[in-house]
Amino acid sequence: MRIIAGSLKGRELKSPHGHKTHPMSDKIRGALFNVLGDIEGLTFLDAFAGSGAIAFEAISRGAEHVVAIDNDKNAQVAMIDNVKDLNIGNMHVVRAGASAWSENNLDKQFDIVLLDPPYDNLQVNLLEKLADRHVKPGGLAVLSFAGKIEPPDLGLEIAANKNYGDSQLIFYRRA
Repeated sequence: MRIIAGSLKGRELKSPHGHKTHPMSDKIRGALFNVLGDIEGLTFLDAFAGSGAIAFEAISRGAEHVVAIDNDKNAQVAMIDNVKDLNIGNMHVVRAGASAWSENNLDKQFDIVLLDPPYDNLQVNLLEKLADRHVKPGGLAVLSFAGKIEPPDLGLEIAANKNYGDSQLIFYRRA
């Protein structure tokens, strides 16, 4: 897996061993950042980081700070190795479940909260909680979701919905 744009463009990322993560394709990752536009100086929360590809892409494209959370040990090890290999100082990797992290970080808010949960274990109440607690006013929650299903209501206004066949990106804006 490679970083597709920005200051780290072309750099290889180590992937976690095992099968618990489903990395976002380059096509969808590119589409996500095309819709987001200039992210220079913004803060990100990648709540189900997996390989961390989105978090690293955000850093490469100028994000000020990124918090990447995943409960899988292999994912955490791969992300920490990548942080060291790429000499990144503005990314914090956390091994925790998104719900537990949220309960212990009630005051943390971000410009962009990425929600790319396992499609087979979608917990809408958790997604709603993450969007409600952690998206700054004027910020976005972005949900990566199965393509053929109606997007859930997360209590925020849907600003855009981009469908790519098997998956879709739903952009929710906090007023």
